[in-house]
Amino acid sequence: MGLIKAATGAAGGTLADQWKEFFYCDSLDNDTLMVRGKKRTDRRSSNTKGHDNVITNGSGIAVADGQCMMIVDQGKIVEVCAEPGEYTYDMSSEPSVFCGSLGEGIKATFLTIGKRFTFGGDTAKDQRVYYFNTKEITDNKFGTANPVWFRVVDKRINLDKDIEIRCNGIYSFRITDPLLFYTSLGGNVTDCYEKDQIAPQLKTEFVNALQPAFAKIAELEIRPSQIPAHSMEISDAMNEILTKKWSELRGISVVSVAFNPVTIKDEDAEAIKQAQNTAMYTDPSMMAATLGMAQAEAMKSAAGNPNGAMMG
Repeated sequence: MGLIKAATGAAGGTLADQWKEFFYCDSLDNDTLMVRGKKRTDRRSSNTKGHDNVITNGSGIAVADGQCMMIVDQGKIVEVCAEPGEYTYDMSSEPSVFCGSLGEGIKATFLTIGKRFTFGGDTAKDQRVYYFNTKEITDNKFGTANPVWFRVVDKRINLDKDIEIRCNGIYSFRITDPLLFYTSLGGNVTDCYEKDQIAPQLKTEFVNALQPAFAKIAELEIRPSQIPAHSMEISDAMNEILTKKWSELRGISVVSVAFNPVTIKDEDAEAIKQAQNTAMYTDPSMMAATLGMAQAEAMKSAAGNPNGAMMG
């Protein structure tokens, strides 16, 4: 009886898998990085018994904007498409009886049924469709639990000092290589791969990369207060530092970084201020320039208040 049941299941399952399916993925939100595609069926569908792991030859597969579609056959990636549009799958190892020569299709169907006997009436194939979110993944918060070092350089006043700063903000990233992402993180997921599954790891690595990134932009001789205005340079530096861990290993890249106001210790701020004041009084040209700016501001203020100027 077991053999008869297996044969019946093989025949019914194989014929059900010959219906052409349609694979489509709804819009992926900011928290979903990867999702497994499923066949579209409803109560009016004639095929409700097809295997989820079989893609019939001639089936339709749609790819929307901001998505990348991948087909995995027997554990191997066989197709990758990131161009929006609707496509027809024509490389299935489960040929359809409704596609091509009817006689050849029937032969292939019986061959498939024969193969399924050895698997208890189930398919020996595993074909899956995955969709990746290739849009910019935003609102990833970060912050330095402990102060990080920032080198303040100003060659005009011979200032070269390492100070401790605290910073926080948000960054965004994007999946730039779905193949690497699949092989490193999302391979063979049952349903979907959410951002929170990798967010803590990314946050830790991002904060650790801030130190060498700050060292690179210190060459621009910027003050800590100017860091938010140089977010583009920091993004480039972060990508360069995180290349091996993110781009080459996981297939993701930093898109942008936004900083809130940076805070520094009072003693460090006072040390920078004293260095500036010392340089101003020891360098005649800088002192003259500073005094000139002060006089210009005074004249500007007086011009805006003529009564005050007459009283002086």
